[in-house]
Order: sequence, then structure tokens, then C-alpha cells
Amino acid sequence: MNQQLIEQIVKEVMLSISEAKEMGEETAVAVAEPKPALESVSKEDYPLAKKRPELIKTPTGKTLDDITLQEVLGGAVKPEDVRISPETLELQAQVAESVGREPFARNLRRAAELITVPDDRILEIYNALRPYRSTKEELLAIADELEHQYSAKINAHLVRESAKVYELRDRLKKN
Repeated sequence: MNQQLIEQIVKEVMLSISEAKEMGEETAVAVAEPKPALESVSKEDYPLAKKRPELIKTPTGKTLDDITLQEVLGGAVKPEDVRISPETLELQAQVAESVGREPFARNLRRAAELITVPDDRILEIYNALRPYRSTKEELLAIADELEHQYSAKINAHLVRESAKVYELRDRLKKN
């Protein structure tokens, strides 16, 4: 990376932190609460697929042993059988935390929340979060939807925080 790009990124991060503090501590950082997993893992268990494959299951309940080329070619394994599960993302978050990568662990937990949200809705939300695409009310409605319809509390907090920042920076769509 070139020096100018790094300096620009640092400036933007510092500006965001400063603005978050102005809005109040409760919006400064959305902390992902670890969800209880059936079992805890750490860096010693990584990579999970090799060292703890019995813990990895797809949302449909298939194990790694159930997903073979023969089963795929035979039609026994469908696309929904090879998606990652929230539980697997939680295990990966635990590994990340065990090596001090808390921000990455929070990202994995946010991703785990979004598994139940349909892909097309995620794309709509992504587009709605672009500057000047949504009003504050529209963003708050998305946050309510994420929280109440999908139990995605961390993501809902992130959208609410975005609405506040967009309002501060005048990046909301005009009615």
C-alpha cells in the first residue's frame, strides 16, 4: 500500500471515531456479544475442518463427511446444503478472539446474524445504506426489520448508527 492511501484511511477512521464520540458512547461501537456455542474453540483448534470437523455442520445439518463429489453429482447435496451456518461462524469468531482479532470476530458474528436474511434483501439493504439513497426513516425501518424480523440486533444497531452518521454528514436522501 502506498503511504498516501494509508494516511487517508487513518484520517477517515479517526474522523469516524471523533464523530461517534460526539454522538454519545452508546453509538460509538456495536459490541457483538458472543453467543453460547455447544463447545468453545481456540487457535489450537484451527483449522476447524481439519482439527475439529465434527463441530462443523451446514444449516441443513450436513457434516463435512456428508458433502462429497459423488453426493453432489448424484443430487443428494443441494446449494442450501453447503452454506455456512451461524454456529460455524460463531466457532470461527471464537478462534479469531483467541488470537486477539476482536474486530474480525465481531464481523463474523454480524455475518452469522445475516444468514437468515434472504440474499436479495441483503442486496437491497446494502444499496439502501449507500449515501443519499435512503431517508433517516427508511434506514430506521430497516433497522427495525433486522432486529424484529430476523433477530439481527447487532446489524440493526449498525444501521441505526449509520442513520445518525448520515444525518450528521448530510448524506441522507431528501424527502
